[in-house]
Amino acid sequence: MNPGNPTVYLVIPCYNEEEALPETVRRLTDKLHAMEAAGLANEKSRMLLVDDGSKDGTWELISRLNQDNPYVEGVKLAHNRGHQNALLCGLMTAMESCDCAISLDADLQDDVDALDQFVAKYKEGCDVVYGVRNKRDTDTWFKRTTAEGFYKVMKLLGVDVVFNHADYRLMSRRALEGLSEYREVNLFLRGMVPLIGYRSDYVYYDRHERIAGESKYPLKKMIALALDGISSFSVKPLKLISNFGIIVSVLSVFGLLYALISYFAGWAVSGWTAIVCSIWLLGGLQMLCLGVVGGYIGKIYSEVKARPRYRVEEHLTKEKKQG
Repeated sequence: MNPGNPTVYLVIPCYNEEEALPETVRRLTDKLHAMEAAGLANEKSRMLLVDDGSKDGTWELISRLNQDNPYVEGVKLAHNRGHQNALLCGLMTAMESCDCAISLDADLQDDVDALDQFVAKYKEGCDVVYGVRNKRDTDTWFKRTTAEGFYKVMKLLGVDVVFNHADYRLMSRRALEGLSEYREVNLFLRGMVPLIGYRSDYVYYDRHERIAGESKYPLKKMIALALDGISSFSVKPLKLISNFGIIVSVLSVFGLLYALISYFAGWAVSGWTAIVCSIWLLGGLQMLCLGVVGGYIGKIYSEVKARPRYRVEEHLTKEKKQG
């Protein structure tokens, strides 16, 4: 049980969100007011906007909001590092001041009314609370099918992920401290957070349409995130390649025996179609296998260099409320 009203930080990565941020900040300001009145947050609670190297006026807007709004703090990254790195930066920054942090997207597709349930479960003693979508009616058929397929594939590969959970979650300071001990460069927070352990629970919510702007996660980025998740948390693809190699080798022996028998029995018919097809098939499979192995080697290459995952250029804080 976590007594008292906690200091809650809402961590929001932002990339070219100039159009959406005014409405997002307005709604979250009203929500934090309501949470304070309901005893779910105290007066030190904030929303932390992390500018991930935006190319529009996002940071200038965050700077103005920081001056005018008593709840708004801001972090500006030196350059674009991607959603996962920006989110991690926000969580690590919030860890210094909060009792718990809730990550959500700037487009407010995540239902802000669910924030009360997150904090209520935190006060009951949960260190991690996952936001899980009730349904995917707002998604296209393609996105819904591929997203659900991704979660199923991750489960088959032995990765502990929460089905239909993205990055809408609450983490206590203790859980954030645990997350800070994971030093890998290739980030997939949906797979990393369950590894921390501690008591966890779920909040179910309905996802809404974007309040403004366009999605910052097109198909290309979604595929890249999925591949990062698979290669960062499972070596089963490498094991499958090894097993596949064994099977192909065995079949090749049988094929050789059949070819010899056919030759001595006089069944052989000259021709190049089967040979060419076999060469192309095996060559393509070899290239695919080399590509998978190369992907893992690339991950190792990134990890051993141990370059910084992000660099903060500017940090705007609020020592106390104004007005």
